[in-house]
Amino acid sequence: MSDLDDRLLAAHTRGDRAALVTLYCEAAETAQEDEARYFYLTHAYVNALEGDHPQAPALRARLVAAGRESA
Repeated sequence: MSDLDDRLLAAHTRGDRAALVTLYCEAAETAQEDEARYFYLTHAYVNALEGDHPQAPALRARLVAAGRESA
């Protein structure tokens, strides 16, 4: 996951919230364990909220469906 880590760090350095949403979603999709998957999805969701990203509602719905966010 080194390349992904590098891209995440670069996006954080740039303050690129849209890229962070995409990259954290990518990290969630490649995570081997549920705890890691939902950790990354939560970070994607937070960045989506802070950046007024159009994926925020869909990310929240995924977290609610997984029992990681209350409805």
